[in-house]
Amino acid sequence: MATETTSVLIVGGSSVGLATAVFLAQHGVRTTVVERRAGTSIHPRALHLGLRAAEVLQGAGLTEHLLAVQRDVDIASGRIDVERIDGTDFRAITRRIPQPSAGAESFSVYTPARTGNISQDRLDTVLLSAARARGVIVSFGTELESIEQDGDGVRATVRDQGGGHPRTIAADYLIGADGAKSAVRQSVGLTADISDFNETAIVATVATERSHEKTAWQRFMRNGTLAFLPLADGTSSIVWSADNALATDLAAMSPTEFETALNRASDLALGSTRLVSERIAFPLKRVGAHNYVTQRCALIGDAAHVVHPLAGQGVNLGLLDAATLAQLILDARVEREDPGALRVLRKYERWRKSEVAFMSTAIEAFDRFLAHGSGPLSRLAQRGLGWVNRSQEIKRLFVNRALGVAGELPRAAR
Repeated sequence: MATETTSVLIVGGSSVGLATAVFLAQHGVRTTVVERRAGTSIHPRALHLGLRAAEVLQGAGLTEHLLAVQRDVDIASGRIDVERIDGTDFRAITRRIPQPSAGAESFSVYTPARTGNISQDRLDTVLLSAARARGVIVSFGTELESIEQDGDGVRATVRDQGGGHPRTIAADYLIGADGAKSAVRQSVGLTADISDFNETAIVATVATERSHEKTAWQRFMRNGTLAFLPLADGTSSIVWSADNALATDLAAMSPTEFETALNRASDLALGSTRLVSERIAFPLKRVGAHNYVTQRCALIGDAAHVVHPLAGQGVNLGLLDAATLAQLILDARVEREDPGALRVLRKYERWRKSEVAFMSTAIEAFDRFLAHGSGPLSRLAQRGLGWVNRSQEIKRLFVNRALGVAGELPRAAR
């Protein structure tokens, strides 16, 4: 069996894996990416990029691809409005993206929408182009069969879908970026806590009667959360995270019935809605790897952690994983250390695990007490949002975390 060689093998060719490849390759690290899917994502979901995730992409030299910097403050009012509707316990929150702190430079993002949103397929396509331009070998339709590790490196056996003989790729170290059901995580013996949120997310693109005005809109309800994310062409991507029973009903509805349900759930915040894409439904699960690293292997993105999508932080956490791991690998090379040594990889694990734990806990608290709660603690949390709205300091803390400004950041995100 012929053996291919590379410095870094990345299993997983979505945004996070490709971003890691771009970081490493632009500093001369030979990198190979294998992905089991036949091509880049065709998912209609919109991704919200926080300030630091956008900086990560800029650090990867992608500003020219993701278009100009938005230096205006037309989307930066900093309002958080909390109200009760029709005397019920439903909460409606309109969120505009504020500046990260008083006196800071104008909030800047780097996406075609000139807001913080970009579609999954667009981001993947941009990153794939950048990776190949930097000499990364990207192989789609390639299944991982097995992994062998020793003190010197890893040997992965892969097979192209649709036939062909297995082949071996030898690398100095391996990065698992292959999602929540990570084959890398299982192959190298890393374990994870996996539990069900008992919710299903329904994702689609909709046209709305009124302009979204570059504003992300979110509503907390007792049976889930509904979010509208603005897109560049004037449409919005919806993410409706609903309790399983409701989600089953919503998925079974005709397009017209679904639009009626969506109008009722949104209280016509953007006027009437019309589906312009298929609906995609997927169950929401929590994933937390007990360890992110082992001998000559590290997990990033959803392979290491999956958080509730309520705050749209999944891709942001993954891109910060990518930038952090790449930084530590490149620093080790400069210092003539072995980048695949467990001591180096443990630095990555300690750094990112604490940051992810903070964000995951905060998001789940919002989901539990705002989207599903009705008891005393939930009522306290709802009143707490009013306190947040009246306190500039507390609001700034929430905003900085949501934008990815706070916490320990890799150089590319500063």
